Amino acid sequence: MFDLDGTLVHHVNPRVLQMLEVLDDCSHRAGRLVARFRLARRAATQPQKTPKLFVHKAIHKVRRKSVEQMLVPCETMRNVLERLRAEGVTLGVVSNGLGRGYGHDVLEAFGLSRYFSTAVFREDVSRGKPWPDSICAALSGIGRELRRNDVIWYIGDQRKDITAALAASAKLGRTIRPVALGPRAALGAVEARLSPSQIMWTPADFERAVRTTFGEDLRHWLIDPLPAPLL
Repeated sequence: MFDLDGTLVHHVNPRVLQMLEVLDDCSHRAGRLVARFRLARRAATQPQKTPKLFVHKAIHKVRRKSVEQMLVPCETMRNVLERLRAEGVTLGVVSNGLGRGYGHDVLEAFGLSRYFSTAVFREDVSRGKPWPDSICAALSGIGRELRRNDVIWYIGDQRKDITAALAASAKLGRTIRPVALGPRAALGAVEARLSPSQIMWTPADFERAVRTTFGEDLRHWLIDPLPAPLL
């Protein structure tokens, strides 16, 4: 499974992505603060409400540019997706961005939707990353039951991606191997004491790792010789 912004696509102005990530982090902290003041009994008995996501909706309402003007796809990661699909790997995308009015438009505009059997965005779950909800929802929506010998990877560029993958692994009782892409995610990987082999500084590093995984020497990277992973 893959993150979207900063992983599969890049913002023309990197400061925009940084701003969005800061706002998303602030939204998460505010949600945690509110949750601390909820009575456990009340929270357990009330039905789950659809998240309002005021900040996310406001951001996309005021944007003036199309996704083609704002973003560029990472061609190296597209090559990775092509290779993985050719190897029969089931793919999913998990993003903290809104799907309606943004995420789905991005996947369609850059021809990425054909690679994924499932796509989970912020409005699809009550809690976004670093909570495990979106990753769990993606795994439940791949179109088949998880098998005991499935290998699951999650690739993201932020610390919250590493945290969410580890939290989903604990929640599901299944090993989900986070792959850090870039320095921010690498910091989260180091904090979580992950193997250095799970840190990729550039998309080219990840592409080489995928080639090695499906090449002759399967011992080189993250997994033992096992069936194709879910990504």
